[in-house]
Amino acid sequence: MAFGKKFVWIASAVSLFTLSSVATAGPKIEHWTLANGTRVYFVPARELPMVQLRMVFDAAAQRDPADKHGLAHLTALMLREGTDKLTADDVAQRFEGVGAEFGAGADREMVIVSLRSLTDPSLFEPALDLFTRLIAAPSFPEASLERERARLQVSLAREKQTPGPVIQRAFMRALYGEHPYAFEPIGDETGLKAIARDDLVTHHRRYYTGKNALIAIVGNLSGSEARKVAERVAGGLPAGEAAPPTPTANAPAAREEVITFPATQSHIRLGLPALARHDPDYFPLIVGNYILGGGGLVSRLADEVREKRGLSYSVYSYFHPMRAQGPFVLGLQTRNDQRREALKVVRDVLADFIENGPTEQELVAAKKHLTGSFPLRLDSGAKIADNLAAIGFYRLPLTYLDDFIPNVEKVTTAQIRAAFQRHLAPDKLVTVVVGGAR
Repeated sequence: MAFGKKFVWIASAVSLFTLSSVATAGPKIEHWTLANGTRVYFVPARELPMVQLRMVFDAAAQRDPADKHGLAHLTALMLREGTDKLTADDVAQRFEGVGAEFGAGADREMVIVSLRSLTDPSLFEPALDLFTRLIAAPSFPEASLERERARLQVSLAREKQTPGPVIQRAFMRALYGEHPYAFEPIGDETGLKAIARDDLVTHHRRYYTGKNALIAIVGNLSGSEARKVAERVAGGLPAGEAAPPTPTANAPAAREEVITFPATQSHIRLGLPALARHDPDYFPLIVGNYILGGGGLVSRLADEVREKRGLSYSVYSYFHPMRAQGPFVLGLQTRNDQRREALKVVRDVLADFIENGPTEQELVAAKKHLTGSFPLRLDSGAKIADNLAAIGFYRLPLTYLDDFIPNVEKVTTAQIRAAFQRHLAPDKLVTVVVGGAR
């Protein structure tokens, strides 16, 4: 999954967790564990006759073999290609016939297999049956594998012609070296060519197991009905073993890499591996970043780079917390002949923020935004299911949503300043530039 301003999927899962001061509590989460180790998270939602399921496996890109990058992504994509005697066309027609939606994909850390269905038994039962079969016993047909491989290779070739994907790939490699986070889920040409059907089967057998899974259920079900659904979908999976812990991501040496690309604009990214999901500085960093570059046109970076100097239409920063140290990213686009000036300005703004932190007025505005946006973050079953998936995957407390407002509101300017000083240093940043000659 690319890290950028655009929200991709659980886009970061953490960005879904913004609560409102007008909300008295988050949704009530029920939690239990099946006999095979699958953890279940359930929220009843009786307003609509629908169910949202998220089956989550620790089976994503970080589990790819070193010589077969793209295996996890390809395995997830191939789930929809058939099971038993059903072909990909059969699968698509059956889901369409009952008005259900099926999805599967992998990012760096998570494989998500999803189902959206009406709860009418005549529709839900066949959809649930097919969903379960695709997870437990995909057929991985050779013809489909070759077709998907060819399609992904075309995508890789297209990426090389676009500066966004070029800088994304180069930036993550510069930040993470040989760490699993360094590699794009889609893989690379060498890895895709090396993947055989047996690799998909082996990956599925190893990682699509009970102890390596969780299921999130949101919808018009009672607690007992949700337990039956969970047991039906996940209870038949072999227990297996949980995937090993993600290794620590060490900070790389400071460097600047310039990649020549035929364009009038330079794409620029600066950053470091910075924030693990359970870091005690999580809330000061997230609140502080809204002030620095996460608040759009009201951020420090936007004011200095765009409003005062007109160096870029868009400039942003964000933390992407992960199990290990996820990246801090500061990004912008600017004319090739302005990139030295733009780089100096963003570095100066960041250095000043690290040294001095925000003002009290900025902090009040940030808290107001972060606590006021909750209704938009939990206004559908799909969004609640995404929240449950993230809570389960990162093993956050069930009270996480209830606790978010107090955790945001108790952040101080001193805490933000200290947290930024602990996690970021202007002289240690990795910088990647993709653009034409200055």
